Amino acid sequence: MDKSKRLFRKSKRSFRRRLPPIGSGDRIDYRNMSLISQFISEQGKILSRRVNRLTLKQQRLITIAIKQARILSSLPFLNNEKQFEKTESIPRTTGPRTRNK
Repeated sequence: MDKSKRLFRKSKRSFRRRLPPIGSGDRIDYRNMSLISQFISEQGKILSRRVNRLTLKQQRLITIAIKQARILSSLPFLNNEKQFEKTESIPRTTGPRTRNK
């Protein structure tokens, strides 16, 4: 085989296919909090389909289930686990302002 043709051959790597995060027996429902919580970020946002490795239909069902759980208050709209650290604020002056002309 010619050297120039060898450069363009694909390498034969074996790729291990990742298993889908939702099994065939799992029911996507707003009451299934253990399943729903896998698809929410630390900030409480719904993760994208590319990150979740879900099909389009599964992503739609997960999104609907998360929104239903939020409306029924079984899931918070925002995740408040991390309390924001209070930064030192600069004291404001409340006295009369003087204009520099």
